[in-house]
Amino acid sequence: MRIHEYQAKELFESYGVPIHEHVVVSSAPEAGPAAERLGSDTVIKAQVLAGGRGKAGGVKRAKTPAQAVEKAGEILALTIKDFPVEKVLVTPASDILQEYYIGFTLERTKREILLMMSKAGGVDIEELAKNQPEAIVKFPISISKGIETEKLKPIVHDLFGTGRLSDQAFPVIERLYKLFVEKDCSLVEVNPYALEKGGGLFALDAKVTFDDNALYKHPDIEEMKNPEEYSRDEIEAKKQGLSFVSMDGCIGCIVNGAGLAMATMDLIKYFGGQPANFLDVGGSSSPDKVLNALDIIVNNRKVTAIIINIFGGITRCDDIANGILMAMDRIEIDIPLVIRLIGTNELEGRKILTDAGFQVAEDLSSAVQKVVSLSKTGAGGDR
Repeated sequence: MRIHEYQAKELFESYGVPIHEHVVVSSAPEAGPAAERLGSDTVIKAQVLAGGRGKAGGVKRAKTPAQAVEKAGEILALTIKDFPVEKVLVTPASDILQEYYIGFTLERTKREILLMMSKAGGVDIEELAKNQPEAIVKFPISISKGIETEKLKPIVHDLFGTGRLSDQAFPVIERLYKLFVEKDCSLVEVNPYALEKGGGLFALDAKVTFDDNALYKHPDIEEMKNPEEYSRDEIEAKKQGLSFVSMDGCIGCIVNGAGLAMATMDLIKYFGGQPANFLDVGGSSSPDKVLNALDIIVNNRKVTAIIINIFGGITRCDDIANGILMAMDRIEIDIPLVIRLIGTNELEGRKILTDAGFQVAEDLSSAVQKVVSLSKTGAGGDR
């Protein structure tokens, strides 16, 4: 789960990480009084769940309250990486002497938390990571041991110097780590962590993402959830108890089991198609779940063909077949449908569907090739 910068800064502040005062507004006229209160010379920042705001024109400086209104209006008219800008953050402009980068993420293969730091922070940090990886210092942290202070301090001294800046930076690093662990984050990032002319270090930006699987432990974090992060289909699927992720393709997928769903999407790509979604209806694959899944997918106007790939275990293939027939009575489906059933009572299930005129397959590769072919001659995106 991702949150906006202003929400991340609220978390930073609660953990004692120095930030500047700011105001969040949703209309241009509100930016004027906010800028006047904050000292007139301000920065207006788009609040969207996407990176690259600066390069997209989503960060502008305003020298006066009147300019703040003008710049806020320009930014609120933007759409950045498919996200329309609905809020902007107004914050005092900073006189920056040096930009640093601090980030925590999970090193899943090694089961560690990885602290990353650089004295070359700013908007081009991604390019730096790609072209000059040696400019980013990486410090692994054992989840069981936590930060080993004596090992980290020399690295912080190398980055910030041995004096006042290190004394400011080290406790901030510890507080960010505490936030990362206590709130089950998958990413905590400060870019830039800026040295200002007055000598202080401040988090001028904030990015935090959370492990969805741990949200049940953090109702305060779940309250920060932003509807724009999820598609309409994802929201509806969650209501129905389905594991669903929207994608950009045109082949709807209904599969039981996450591994089988991933394999199905891999094959779709392999044979030249593009999946429209990841959808795991769960191990039991009840007919009602298949019905709900079909209802969600057929309402996606990009979808030109659908594959149903079911391994019948706890729920039998003949039950799934009858559920599909029931769905046809309740949902108008005007696009091609390919069904692959394997497992308990598979012969009975395939016969039920074949007798009803459906395209049924036993072999997964042939089923995927068929649905890819049909997707290219299906109803199309404007149906």
